[in-house]
Amino acid sequence: MRTIDLILRKRDGEELSPEEIDLLVDAYTRGDLPDYQMSAFLMAAFYAGMDEHEVDALTARLIASGETIDLSGIPGVKVTKQSTGGVGDKTTLIAAPLAAAAGAVVPIIPGRAQEHFGGTLDKLEAIPGFRSNLTVDEFKAVLTQHGLAFMAQPETVAPAETRLLALRLASGSVESAPLMAASIIARKAAEGSDAVIVDVKVGSGAHMKKQVNARRLAQSMVSTGRRLNKKVQALITDMNQPLGFAIGNALEVMEVSQTLQNVGPADLTRLSLELAARLIHLGKVTATLDEARELAQSKLLDGSGYRKLKEVIQAQGGDPKVLDRFELLPNATGAREITCPRPGYIAGIDAEGIGKAAAMIGGGRDTIGAAIDPAVGVILEVKNGQKVDAGGVLCRLYYTNEENVEEAAQIVEDAFRISATTPDERALILEVVG
Repeated sequence: MRTIDLILRKRDGEELSPEEIDLLVDAYTRGDLPDYQMSAFLMAAFYAGMDEHEVDALTARLIASGETIDLSGIPGVKVTKQSTGGVGDKTTLIAAPLAAAAGAVVPIIPGRAQEHFGGTLDKLEAIPGFRSNLTVDEFKAVLTQHGLAFMAQPETVAPAETRLLALRLASGSVESAPLMAASIIARKAAEGSDAVIVDVKVGSGAHMKKQVNARRLAQSMVSTGRRLNKKVQALITDMNQPLGFAIGNALEVMEVSQTLQNVGPADLTRLSLELAARLIHLGKVTATLDEARELAQSKLLDGSGYRKLKEVIQAQGGDPKVLDRFELLPNATGAREITCPRPGYIAGIDAEGIGKAAAMIGGGRDTIGAAIDPAVGVILEVKNGQKVDAGGVLCRLYYTNEENVEEAAQIVEDAFRISATTPDERALILEVVG
């Protein structure tokens, strides 16, 4: 069967067999299939869709393309978290330590920033000395001792998934629900987790702009995971404004510290607690979700989650003092204030615009291997619904290089919508699937 025939059949909406999907993935992994042909297939799948049989086949082949991590020797249910990407989303660094402090076993193999979407791995690597390139044995050792560990995805684990993700980002097919579902579930299954909480972002600052598409993705991941004997639960959450106040790697580490000390933003705290509770419950630490919520809250209030993150940072070579002394983190050399042109209420903050501005001054990457400046970013001074005066500060841009600052500042200014009346309050957690 010629590759072009498979591309044409998928373009025309036909279902491909598992053997045909295996052929495509294996040829691309070996380097026998060029980027332009696999890009054409991905775009055909983006427009024509894939049914559950194709998603299952693609997921299985992505897993089988490399090694899998065996965590069965570590007692307890291994439960992890994944986000589909959002602006200012640092919940993993809050929810995971809270859950681990409560007794859950939480292996985290996070991703890097994609375009203007922040990556948990980049935030961790903003911490001086922090080692994310652990061996699998080192990862298991930290996880066994602390109930929480962070590791960059090894090149040998689901390598086809890594290559296809890079191609999807470069070819404009990253928002495909079936392709995203196969990618996320394959990665988590290969990483050895028993259960997964997925935070599916929807809105201007997310891959999924419409709730119906976010729901379709959530349902696909839940059902695909179930067929692999993995418990998957998805929360669909609002990303029409940035989460919290900080956007940028070192800036977000600072906000993580504040939140784990119970002085963080209300929206970030609320979502992180709910995600932590679901990790605790899926990890079988508590019998009910309500008990898990109470336990997560107690671990926030008594500082256990804060101490857990510090001990894991130290275990992985980082300096835990950064959570107390922010000057030890990378810091920007310049700042620019964005002020309000007229009095009113904040009726909208375009998360995509804020994220693109942060990326433009060095906080994001166009390609997976590109460098990121960990010090730069944006700090919001207001959120939706807040009253503002003319000349009041809306946010501040922090930069280390003046290149692109003017353009970024204009994008940020345009991201704020001012209204004469108080806007309706938006829900943060829109749906739970699974």
